[in-house]
Amino acid sequence: MPYIRVFVFRHGQSTFNKAQRFTGWKNPSLTIQGIKQTKIIANKLKKEKIGLAFQTRLTRSKRTLKEILKYHPECSKIYTDNKLIERSYGSLAGKTHEEIISKYGLEKYNQWHRGYNNHPPNGESFADVEKRVKSFIKHLKSIAKKEKVNIAISAHGNSIRLFRKIMEKASKKECVSWSIPYDHYYEYKIKV
Repeated sequence: MPYIRVFVFRHGQSTFNKAQRFTGWKNPSLTIQGIKQTKIIANKLKKEKIGLAFQTRLTRSKRTLKEILKYHPECSKIYTDNKLIERSYGSLAGKTHEEIISKYGLEKYNQWHRGYNNHPPNGESFADVEKRVKSFIKHLKSIAKKEKVNIAISAHGNSIRLFRKIMEKASKKECVSWSIPYDHYYEYKIKV
């Protein structure tokens, strides 16, 4: 049965990632290291055919995708879809992990950082992110069947974590334990 391939990758390291700040929907730029990481992914994908791509509204997602698409003049469409945006950390956004641990304690930090159903103050849980990522995947499958081209997705660590959970039929426990690297991509096949 014919299928298309989907390449999902995390944006390169941002200034907030480097400083170990909760980023969420804040919009920091990539570090020099982050730009190098985008070039690593671009190099890994340069021989693939990519007909369309997805990014979020955040600069780090757009900047990473731009680097990948330098090798893909065949990419005819770029969609901006915020169902794949990073998890909202609410009131924690912009604060360092150290500040949160100091103020609330390690147990609370761990619940907010990796607890599946735990919401940071005014933020999203992994369960919340999974709902919107499920909606995105439904839309992605519809587009894949219509367009019948390989697809690149420039996303964020937590949205990728939930994308993987759904596509790989993984458990909540596995999902929250994963580390999503900056210089790697995940590949999935969708029947068309």
